[in-house]
Amino acid sequence: MSVEILSFTLGPMENNTYLLADPASRSAVVIDPSFESERVLEAAAARGWTLTAIWLTHAHFDHIAGISALTSKEGVFPPVGVHPADLPLYRQGGGSHLFGMRLPPGPEPSFAFAHGQTLALGSLPQAVEVRHAPGHTPGHVIFYLPAAQAAICGDVIFYRGIGRTDLPGGDYDTLIHSIRTQVFTLPPATRLLCGHGLETTVAGEQDHNPFL
Repeated sequence: MSVEILSFTLGPMENNTYLLADPASRSAVVIDPSFESERVLEAAAARGWTLTAIWLTHAHFDHIAGISALTSKEGVFPPVGVHPADLPLYRQGGGSHLFGMRLPPGPEPSFAFAHGQTLALGSLPQAVEVRHAPGHTPGHVIFYLPAAQAAICGDVIFYRGIGRTDLPGGDYDTLIHSIRTQVFTLPPATRLLCGHGLETTVAGEQDHNPFL
């Protein structure tokens, strides 16, 4: 049985937050919880899924703002994972001060992602491959799910667009390199589930993305 993927468009910046689950074990993880992530908890509860972790593609504030909504009734956060290069950004509230906001500090991440790492989900021992894809932020990662023919790619690439590189830690040349080596090396039919906007495919962006 493959991973089940649910998508939620949340908050004022229309972030795509993803809920991944192994239906057999009913274990689930949330990727990039944005504002209004109570909706994600409700969807998991309706399906009898248990939230076991929070995975972050990167630590910008709109991708971490919903962590506070994902506590248990006892006030316990699921373990949070982030790439070490994005820890400083995470601890600074994801850069929210640059947009006139102050995001409350979230729980300290309890595990770190590394390039080439494989992640288990419930009874699926190697369900997800981590790909380090910096450029939008130094510690940005992509979560590739081979069995589902999908990659959750955060703000690296969008439908006919690419992530911005004008914020602290961004770098245009690094981002383009990441797209060519970490996205375009995936099978052409791979669905790209982006941090904002429509989903797309590797082949679609190779053929039609004006930035590439």
